[in-house]
Amino acid sequence: MSNQWRKYIGIGLAILAALAVIYFILPVSVPLILAFITALFLSPAVKSLVFRFRLSRSMAVFIVFVSFVSVLSLLAYFALTRALIQVNQFIENLPNMINEINLAWMNLLDTLRQQFDHMSEDIVDTLDEEVTQWLFRQREVLQDWDILGAATDVVMSIPSYIVSLLVFLIALYLFLLDLPRLRDKTFSYFKPETAEKVRFMSSRLSSVILGFFKAQFLVSIIIFIVTFVSLLFIAPEVALIMSVLIWLIDFIPIIGSIAILAPWAIVVLFMGDTAMAVQLGILAAILLTIRRTVEPKVMGHHIGLSPIATLISLYIGLMLLGAVGFILGPLLVILFSSAREAGLIKMNFKI
Repeated sequence: MSNQWRKYIGIGLAILAALAVIYFILPVSVPLILAFITALFLSPAVKSLVFRFRLSRSMAVFIVFVSFVSVLSLLAYFALTRALIQVNQFIENLPNMINEINLAWMNLLDTLRQQFDHMSEDIVDTLDEEVTQWLFRQREVLQDWDILGAATDVVMSIPSYIVSLLVFLIALYLFLLDLPRLRDKTFSYFKPETAEKVRFMSSRLSSVILGFFKAQFLVSIIIFIVTFVSLLFIAPEVALIMSVLIWLIDFIPIIGSIAILAPWAIVVLFMGDTAMAVQLGILAAILLTIRRTVEPKVMGHHIGLSPIATLISLYIGLMLLGAVGFILGPLLVILFSSAREAGLIKMNFKI
């Protein structure tokens, strides 16, 4: 067997091994992957403590780790307690809301009958029949929903979540300690000139990835603040829980906050609160404008691309790969640019 065939067989086996790892190992390695990514984000803070305060790396890692866990615990505590309070208030008010929706629907039917009965007596009756059947179907779905079983499944899955959380925290601490050694071990497999180019690319990509998520975080903070302040005037009783929900949903490209605010506005419109429906519609338009105008500029500033290049990479990535492409688009552009700057890709041609 020639060396060429051995090379092809080796490449094929490597591809099969990579596919097997992706299919079998990656799904159960989510806590480890998240721990590694989190360690990369926290690594600059560790380096800063080491160089500024002359601390040992182990002490700096301990301080950063404890600070991270403390902040995460406080955020989870306040978010969960406030969310539970507002969810409880929502459940208590749900019967009144259903009655108001029913009353608003009856009033709407009366108005429609006054407007259309002279044209056709069947229009309003058909509409009423369709809506009534839809409501009956939704009621049957809710009646068939095994709430006790779903709650039992959640309770039964708590131990696995706790184990995953413990694995994440332990792996995070160990990754923070061993990142320098892992980096040196990885570069030991490259030739000196290749290692230098890869170091340049990894440094560029790490700053880009950090800048990307930093930009997303900054835009999301703006979205959350605008939403929370607006809902304090529109619907103060559910301002926090709905702001958090809208903030989470807003990360979904294209859909964003419209997925929450549009149905909410329609519901309150049926309930007869036209003013609140208009306010929610205006808030949705403001959030969409902020996301579409501020995001390219902030991301371009933090990842080193021009706003137009950022917008094009975001759009093409989103259209080709969906939500994943929304993240991969700018990263691939930066990867290509970094490889060209490092000399790994040469494009010296003129037309």
